[in-house]
Amino acid sequence: MNLIEVKGLCKNFPAFQLQNVDLTLEEGYIMGFIGRNGAGKSTTLKTMLNLMNKDGGTVNLCGLSVDTDELTIKNKVGYVFGGVDFYPENKIKKITDVTKIFYDEWDDNRYKELCDRFELDQNKKFKQLSAGMKVKYSLAIAMSHNANLLLLDEPTTGLDPAARDDLICMFQEFIEDGKHSILFSTHITSDLEKCADYITYIKKGKIVASNDKEAFKAGYITVTGKKEQLTPENESKIIGLHKHQLGFEGLMLIDDKSLAESCGFECGVPTLEDIMVHVERR
Repeated sequence: MNLIEVKGLCKNFPAFQLQNVDLTLEEGYIMGFIGRNGAGKSTTLKTMLNLMNKDGGTVNLCGLSVDTDELTIKNKVGYVFGGVDFYPENKIKKITDVTKIFYDEWDDNRYKELCDRFELDQNKKFKQLSAGMKVKYSLAIAMSHNANLLLLDEPTTGLDPAARDDLICMFQEFIEDGKHSILFSTHITSDLEKCADYITYIKKGKIVASNDKEAFKAGYITVTGKKEQLTPENESKIIGLHKHQLGFEGLMLIDDKSLAESCGFECGVPTLEDIMVHVERR
């Protein structure tokens, strides 16, 4: 079963357009959603949940249409977005007591387990939490009502490396029964290297690639060399070419590997960060 089926999603602003976004994600997988600031990641996620009115397209989550089954969907989906400050003067225990009444399958035991794991003090006011602890609290809420799907916008931002690693382990635990899935956007591509099954890349409101993570990475090679090795022909094939004092670096499509080797370039396997940096430099 597909927990996410988005077809032709559009959202128009005066200076930005989300253009015909398609997303599909089956049960049991994690999809990383990448792109630079302003590319459309947050707009896509919010429009999928009807927090913004879409201007075109269809959105089905957990087998239901957001147009006709929004309330049921929001009981089946956990979501975390940045910039949500709840009630800053209230203790998080009180915020939780109010929040949980909106969910049909709220699980107090699961919530307590997550708070213990995240070391959340229930008697602290929300404004007393650090940026990282606010993210953890939002995640505890999102994961305590038996959601089948998590939609997360920058969930690891503000967390230290140890906390991020713990969160990645938790994501993997969440999907291991094959019935749950996660779509999350992040700039920390090293987190996706550890846990993502699929990568979707958005640029200027358009999906430019969506594939299995290893297939996505296998579509490119990194190239480095000396500036004198560059010619107009091979330079035109290099994505995000960066010339510097010691030579150059860039990215090429895997189909151009023979050309790169014939030119004497050093070829390598790119990371997700390599791909993102060079594609955005293009």
